[in-house]
Amino acid sequence: MKKVLIANRGEIAVRVIRACRDYDIGSVAVYADPDQDALFVRLADEAYGLGGVRPAETYLDIEKLIAIAKRSGADAVHPGYGFLSERAEFAQAVIDAGLIWIGPDPDVIKVLGDKVEARRIATSVGAPLVAGSDGPVSTSAEVIAFAEQHGLPVAIKAAHGGGGRGIKVAWKMEEIADLYGSAVREATAAFGRGECFLERFLDRPRHIEAQIIADKHGNVVVLGTRDCSLQRRNQKLIEEAPAPFLKPEQRQKIHDSAKAICAAAGYSGAGTVEFLLGVDGTISFLEVNTRLQVEHPVTEETTGIDLVIEQFRVAEGQPLRVLETPEPRGHSMEFRINAEDPGRGFLPTPGAITRFDPPSGPGIRLDSGVVTGSTIPGVFDSLMAKLIVTGTDRDQVLRRARRALKEFQIEGVATVLPFHRAAIETDDFIGTDGFKVHTRWIETDFADMPDAMERPAPADDASVTRTWLEIDGKRVSVGLPHLLLAGFSGVGNGASSPEALVKPQIDGISAPVSGTLQSFKVEDGALVSEGDLVAVMEAMKMETQVTAPKFGKVRLRVKEGDYLQAGDVVIIFE
Repeated sequence: MKKVLIANRGEIAVRVIRACRDYDIGSVAVYADPDQDALFVRLADEAYGLGGVRPAETYLDIEKLIAIAKRSGADAVHPGYGFLSERAEFAQAVIDAGLIWIGPDPDVIKVLGDKVEARRIATSVGAPLVAGSDGPVSTSAEVIAFAEQHGLPVAIKAAHGGGGRGIKVAWKMEEIADLYGSAVREATAAFGRGECFLERFLDRPRHIEAQIIADKHGNVVVLGTRDCSLQRRNQKLIEEAPAPFLKPEQRQKIHDSAKAICAAAGYSGAGTVEFLLGVDGTISFLEVNTRLQVEHPVTEETTGIDLVIEQFRVAEGQPLRVLETPEPRGHSMEFRINAEDPGRGFLPTPGAITRFDPPSGPGIRLDSGVVTGSTIPGVFDSLMAKLIVTGTDRDQVLRRARRALKEFQIEGVATVLPFHRAAIETDDFIGTDGFKVHTRWIETDFADMPDAMERPAPADDASVTRTWLEIDGKRVSVGLPHLLLAGFSGVGNGASSPEALVKPQIDGISAPVSGTLQSFKVEDGALVSEGDLVAVMEAMKMETQVTAPKFGKVRLRVKEGDYLQAGDVVIIFE
């Protein structure tokens, strides 16, 4: 490999760019309009615009990505995580274009990416499993029938995705229809496919995973375990390696099952096999993520292995340098630093970062996609950075984490830092009387949620006007940022409109988050009661419900599909 196109954005793009430098190969970034001045764009050796705003027209557009790879002279593609990283058709398109795909073979991605087929492989090698549907379901009625047969709660899960997207857990029969529709929409938005399958949901489970690396010569190695139980909306917030408070036989069962599943599938590259661990000790295979995980740094810190460079080596056909599970060297925790407000139910808060002062010192690593002055767009994931804290044992990591989280200062957008500071002080997380954190711990047991933060000011308009210019007789396409054009005209940020200068107080319901109005759940002129679901918004690839604050007759002020800023009026009371 000589030059790698990174088909992703944010902190993972920065991470891969740095690995390219360490491996002495070139890096090519691609960017959507809102990312035109992002850190990863500035750090890459070359950067090319994708000409659009939303994921479907940028980081999910296979034709655009392949065209830029060819134009830039890249000979390999790294997909990062999310977006197209687990799409077999993208891997195949890269290979068909004569480029090196940094990941498992397309056929393997297809098989393991189909969660139903992955369950069949797990069954064939004797991995532990809970009850699940025989294949994807197509109606909410099928979900109800499954629940009647196997009982509640039931997990409705995207069949072609991962990372917590498109997962809904039904605890009551009457909520199944809405949750099924929401899971399908989230899966479609995140992965381009909406098929979902069902699984019996273990109550209060821990989330344990095994990191594997495999080469093209038949070698599969488990590099260790991670605990990723601390989650909100099925997405992880704190991860650690090795997974603590496991019995030796449980750890061995997870190691053996992960290795057997990947060997049976003919896996190559870096990947993660995920399991649930019930309070009664039940272990159940969950899925295989056929890509690099967000939390890979804690495994790197406890093994000394650079997983991105290992991905490069495997893609080049080189054999693994480690053939046995290494003994962990200490303990490591990762804290995801998301632009979300814990005091408002972890609502995403896009905006501009006015201060970004990360910690440093012994045992501290920061993988960040932002700096002071960076903008967090509302159309992408809320992850800004990852704080990784490492020490000789878990107690030292907790002490260092308290120091580092106290040092970390971010202003301009709400963040999860106050939650992290509170969570690691709880007896449940410390493990005073045993580790009691589980995947719904935040919703059910965590009592010290921080207060709501001040809402961030709307970010500057990051959109681009595209036109043509003639330069030295040659017609070229040019993208001009709206802020630049506004500066030329003497008018900025829409200040020429009266609506932008004055926002009258209105008796109504405001958008709780900047994002797209996905759908209304009431009709114009309907009567609603306090707590009724009136609309659903999509922000940073997650759905947020909008509820009525009181009884009244409502009038709809915007349209489905409109992009709204937090605080914009959605509905007024007549």
